[in-house]
Amino acid sequence: MSNKTGRPNLEVFAETLLIEAKKNPNIMVATSDSRGSGKLVLYGKELPKQIIEVGIAEQNLVGVSAGLSAAGKKVFAVSPASFLTARSLEQIKADIAYSDHPVCLIGISAGISYGQLGSTHHSIHDYAVLRCINNISIVAPADNFETSEAIKQAVNFNSPLYLRFGKKPMMDISNENKDFKIGKAKFVTKGEDVLLIAAGETVQRAYLAAQLLSEKNIHATVISMHTIKPFDAKTFLTESKKSKVIISIEEHSIYGGLGEQCASLLAQHNINAKFQILGIPDEYMINGTQSDVLDYYNMSPEKISNTVISLLAK
Repeated sequence: MSNKTGRPNLEVFAETLLIEAKKNPNIMVATSDSRGSGKLVLYGKELPKQIIEVGIAEQNLVGVSAGLSAAGKKVFAVSPASFLTARSLEQIKADIAYSDHPVCLIGISAGISYGQLGSTHHSIHDYAVLRCINNISIVAPADNFETSEAIKQAVNFNSPLYLRFGKKPMMDISNENKDFKIGKAKFVTKGEDVLLIAAGETVQRAYLAAQLLSEKNIHATVISMHTIKPFDAKTFLTESKKSKVIISIEEHSIYGGLGEQCASLLAQHNINAKFQILGIPDEYMINGTQSDVLDYYNMSPEKISNTVISLLAK
């Protein structure tokens, strides 16, 4: 396992998509004034006939993407996650999911990536609203490797897909485990005491918390549940039955996301492990950087570790 910091997942997304699009002229990118923030400037220069800019018009972005998909194109629709999954939710539901167009929606600057811009620019609702819509998968890659593999698989994904990317450079947490499949949970570490389950950028925080716990002879399994939907219930339940404490960690509201999915499964299967959801509570959020906000809401590695220790002591 390496603690080395790599690049932002967004850069890897754009680089991988350019490679794939050069091989496949049916791949199209549509953006809502997001060429720069989506790291797609080079893509636009090298493949100008495979990119469309619709301007700051997210609803049009989704509608145009659905139309291109109906005409046989493989479309990647790129827009800030906060606006893509709110302003154009009706179009995602009706034009993409219910119409079964295999568009890949790319939510950039997701979670609390916009930092000091405040709550209006945070996407802490996207898991919740999209989980309720039939026929759309939700994926939040944890590192550069997962990002690259997710894009490669998205090219041949035959149903609607939402991919969520933040802005910060990510640690390499994939180590020698180079298996990635949409819909299948991925182990980062294995231990017999605690289960830490996270998605996207919070996975590295779970991993660092596991390192702190190991210093206290507490051994944690860390899972990158990169696919929020369809959820890998089998792996989650198998690991939950082995664990004394289970903690979910997500850059999302505590309502409707990863934690509530875990809680529902634990309740339905009568698993009595001690369980805690770490996420954004239902309140006016503090302003600050992504790290400031996550740390404040008990998602620093130290606070995750302390939460585990507290639950084990009860």
